[in-house]
Amino acid sequence: MADEPFEDSADYVQSLARGLSVLRAFSRDLPTPSLSDVANRTGLSRAVVRRSLMTLQHLGYVGQRGRQFFLTPRVLELGYSYLSSLDLTELAQQAMEQMAQRVGESCSMAVLDGGDIVYVLRVPVKRVMSIALGVGARLPAAATSMGRVMLAALDPAELDAWLEQHPPSAHTAHTLTEARALKAELKRVREQGYALTAQELELGLCSIALPVRTADGRVVAGLNVGMPYRPDSKKRAVEEILPILHETQMTIERAIRQGGWLPALQGHGRG
Repeated sequence: MADEPFEDSADYVQSLARGLSVLRAFSRDLPTPSLSDVANRTGLSRAVVRRSLMTLQHLGYVGQRGRQFFLTPRVLELGYSYLSSLDLTELAQQAMEQMAQRVGESCSMAVLDGGDIVYVLRVPVKRVMSIALGVGARLPAAATSMGRVMLAALDPAELDAWLEQHPPSAHTAHTLTEARALKAELKRVREQGYALTAQELELGLCSIALPVRTADGRVVAGLNVGMPYRPDSKKRAVEEILPILHETQMTIERAIRQGGWLPALQGHGRG
């Protein structure tokens, strides 16, 4: 007999799930939604949304201006609590700043969270993507170089389960969307040790990434350099940027070993 869905168990707190759903309704394209906007986006009733918003407002996470609601700076505490536990970013900051200066391109670090990568550190040099990226930004893992170096670390059963839960979707005409093709690409990533994507997430963008491992060999993050796509971008990425990226990877991993750092949550990069 199959296990019952967790949502039907006595341990599931529906009100908490609904409150988080309401928080996630706020976004770059909908920064000040009305009660009706939140209800439409979450699929919850107006009564439930109203109670959630009033509670979040009482706790200081949401403000109200007329009929519009907005997130307050206090909501950043939720993300910073995670980042403060992930002192990997402190270990990586200086090395990534030096790399960005050397290559003249923006560099980033991200972790895997479900079907997305989440940026935990970014050193911008110039804007490459139309999407504004910063700490906490999310991008689809399957179409990104950092996502692929983390997905390549999954064992076959884990990868199959991940693909079933998060089937890739097209973002440009160049995006790999077939599971077989993506698996073949991840196999290549495992063998060559790096991931290189060109115009799969957004036209005009190319990026190259390496995995970041703890002392026990676990992949906990992806480290990348992003650049504008040109005919010679792949050649430049592999011949010029990859060696510097590899030096930065080794510097960060050496700091991890010396500091005895381990992720606060077991299984980062395995979600």
